[in-house]
Amino acid sequence: MVTPAPALVRARVRHRRTRPFTYELGHRTTMWLVDAADPDAGFPRWLRALASIRAEDHFAATDPRPLPAKVRSFLDAQGLSWSAHRVLVLANARSLGYVFDPLTTYFCLDADGRLEGVLAEVHNTYGERHCYPLEVTETRGASVDKEFYVSPFFAVEGRYDIRTRLTDSRVAVAVTLTQGGEQVFTASVHGGLEPATRSRVLRAVAADPMPSQRVSALIRFHGVRLWLHRLPVVPRRPHQSPRGMRNPA
Repeated sequence: MVTPAPALVRARVRHRRTRPFTYELGHRTTMWLVDAADPDAGFPRWLRALASIRAEDHFAATDPRPLPAKVRSFLDAQGLSWSAHRVLVLANARSLGYVFDPLTTYFCLDADGRLEGVLAEVHNTYGERHCYPLEVTETRGASVDKEFYVSPFFAVEGRYDIRTRLTDSRVAVAVTLTQGGEQVFTASVHGGLEPATRSRVLRAVAADPMPSQRVSALIRFHGVRLWLHRLPVVPRRPHQSPRGMRNPA
């Protein structure tokens, strides 16, 4: 598999909850598929105040190491033998000093370009981060226990079923949450890959200059709407980052 990176992703995001009532939302946003070894390769230096992908925005914020070292430490701490010869990262860009990336997806590839597995790094609006290692293949998804508080309207319980797809022209991630034997929530993000030429990057940033700010505002807007529907709020419990996401000793 030869996947262009860096690439622009004009992504479509969809969420759907089914309990205790159906609530759906969808929006478009600008995302980027980048090589962890050089995540800012597609962004001209003078444009990086408006678009950049920084290592401190992922895993431990105070760990100064570059992204490949952080990924390697996480894999080792989790006992995973993936080579992660190349790591492609689907992420939102930092803009004007702010980034909010609900889900950062790391596609870990071997030396022949085959997918070894995926890391799903989840960020909540409280500044916390959690990473799920997924032993997926190009034809099979993975299931993991929900261990992280994301929405204040869902308890930290149940299972996520996660499927990913990465080709030379498209990327997609789909998540289903099952609680009490019932599928209660689905989310997906997908879009075509466009090589991040300078002209495409400039047009994308001009058309959507603050995507993280907009995503964060949309999450809060829909949260207020759900609260007005008298959906019960689940108290947030203390979160312990998994092995490999903390600062190195």
